[in-house]
Order: sequence, then structure tokens, then C-alpha cells
Amino acid sequence: MSFQKENNYKNSSNNSLEHIYEGNKLLAIILRTSFKKEGIDFFTPPDFSQQLGYMNRPKGYKIQPHIHQKIERKIQFTQEVLFIKKGLVRVDFYKNDKTYLNSKLLNDGDVILLSSGGHGFEMLENSEIIEVKQGPFAGNIDKTRFEFVSENELDIN
Repeated sequence: MSFQKENNYKNSSNNSLEHIYEGNKLLAIILRTSFKKEGIDFFTPPDFSQQLGYMNRPKGYKIQPHIHQKIERKIQFTQEVLFIKKGLVRVDFYKNDKTYLNSKLLNDGDVILLSSGGHGFEMLENSEIIEVKQGPFAGNIDKTRFEFVSENELDIN
């Protein structure tokens, strides 16, 4: 596993892998559709309840059949992965106290893992998104909703 903690909070959106931080807290990982490397790589720390990885394998490569064992795990916060199948999406990042941090744009094929802090979205084009998160769904008790950042305060980088 090659996860490295690196504070890339001010990354440009041209990078193919971005780690979004608030201080030392990892808020999100963005994997751009342009990311490419040989083999397998995981981008999340081993204690995350969602694991985000990438595989690039040649034709004929085989992954041995396997069954995942029943292991009880304790999940305290929902982490979600969004795959932008089509469209243009702005994601706004917030601290736990609902203070706005900054925004990123996600395009066709981009993937984001949202691991902590707050977040909101605006579809800047018609968008198709695939979302994966832990269950079972806890309903209204799972989220605390709050107001969007004002348009004139946006910091998209």
C-alpha cells in the first residue's frame, strides 16, 4: 500500500491525484480521469472505512478467485465515493464547524472519495454520478444540513 500523507491542499486541478486537507485532517481524495500508472495503488490510509484504489493490468492478467471473510468493523462516519460518469460538478469543502474552505471542479471520469468534513455540490452541467458509501442507510440522522457558501465567496482551485 503506497498511501503517503502529503499536504496538497493548494494543488491545482491539473494534477491527476489530489489530497484535500484541512490542517492534518484528510477531507477528500480526487482521482482525475487522467491518472495512469502500472500495477495497483491504494490512495487511502488503511484505517479508512472506504478504500480507494486503482488497477492497471495487462490483457490476460488474472486475479485469483476469492471470498471476503465476515469481519465485524466499527464505522463511525460515512465516507462516500462519487464517480462522475458525465458532466461538470463543483464540490465545495467545509470544516466540521460549517466554515467554507474551497471548491474543486470534477469532470467526466473523475472520482472523489469524501472522507471527513462537510461538502456540498452544484451541477454546472447535466451530470450523471455513481455514488458508493457504507450502509445500512441511517436516514435523516446521518446528516446535518446547512446553507451553501455564497457565490461571491467561492474559491475554485
